[in-house]
Amino acid sequence: MTTDGTLLSRSRDRLRDHPLAFDTGLAFLVLGAMVIASFTDPHGSPDGPTFGDRSPSATAAVVMLVGAAALVFRRRRPIPVLVFTTTVSLVALVGAERPAPVAMAAVVALYTVASRTDRPTTWRLGLATMAGLTGAAMLYGPTPWYAQENLGVFAWTGMAAAAGDAVRSRRAFVDAIRERAERAERTREEEARRRVAEERLRIARDLHDVVAHHIALVNVQAGVAAHVMDKRPDQAKEALAHVRTASRSALDELRATVGLLRQSGDPEAPTEPVSGLAVLDDLLGTFRNAGLPVELARTDGRTPLPAAVDLAAYRIIQEALTNVRKHAGPEARAEVSVLRVGRTVEITVLDDGPPAPAPADGGGHGLIGMRERVTALGGTLTAAPRYGGGFRVQAILPVTGCTGEDEA
Repeated sequence: MTTDGTLLSRSRDRLRDHPLAFDTGLAFLVLGAMVIASFTDPHGSPDGPTFGDRSPSATAAVVMLVGAAALVFRRRRPIPVLVFTTTVSLVALVGAERPAPVAMAAVVALYTVASRTDRPTTWRLGLATMAGLTGAAMLYGPTPWYAQENLGVFAWTGMAAAAGDAVRSRRAFVDAIRERAERAERTREEEARRRVAEERLRIARDLHDVVAHHIALVNVQAGVAAHVMDKRPDQAKEALAHVRTASRSALDELRATVGLLRQSGDPEAPTEPVSGLAVLDDLLGTFRNAGLPVELARTDGRTPLPAAVDLAAYRIIQEALTNVRKHAGPEARAEVSVLRVGRTVEITVLDDGPPAPAPADGGGHGLIGMRERVTALGGTLTAAPRYGGGFRVQAILPVTGCTGEDEA
């Protein structure tokens, strides 16, 4: 059963790939049917039709050949072929004493028109063809108007139009289903690409925050070590120790972030970076060791936050303090506050640098990254110079759904 279905499908595909060959074969088939019908006399004997008692004339043979040959072009020019075959059939019905059955070609042409055009066109041409052929057969045929041959012309033309319209409707339905499936596939692919792009952007932000923070600290401590190496070697050793600590922290955070790109089956690959407000004191300690006095005020009760909010808050503080260390000058001081207000947490970083500091992102992507993080969580970020000098960065992050929300 499966083999037969496969062979049938392959044969259908071959015919669909070679429509001209199919139409030529169909024309020969219709010509053979018309020739056989022309030798048949439906009223040849009292017992029923007879075969071979009559034969078509040379004119009838030419008419049948011309009508069948027109079907070769039925796909390219369906309406002209229908008009031509209908005209030939009318000529055969009106001008011959024993008309040849050329109406078979008109029936095939009408089916083609119905299957390849729209329904209004099918109705108009179908009714015209049906009325013309049936009327000519009734008025000029050799049999009474009520003979079954005349009714057969009416029935065959009607069935051809109906069958062609049904095929066209089914083809349109299948095409619509295929188009919807292709559109859904394209939508899934676009959604997958969008998610990949968002994930890449998130990882890029993490990498930028980690590298910018720790490299800035390493740069400061290395400068201190180079400055005091000859006169105060003990202080140079301490600065180099801070360089080593900062570089080790950078490597650890880079390893955790890059772990997001590993295979999901790798047991050593973390699902999220380990940074968060739980290690905020350690972060502030690295800045203090780099020579930036930082004060911390927390009124959040160290309540656990959702992972995304916790990481964003940590990265915003890290990037803001990095910018202070870069641009606010060696004498600047910084203040960090973490406040829990209702269903939000407010992160504020202030410094008392010069009145006209350099841009907070240093011409890079720091401020842009902070803004993208906050926007992705549905929060707001403000970053602007303070009146009288310094800079202020404030982020308000929603914490709906976090642990301890009901107590807030």
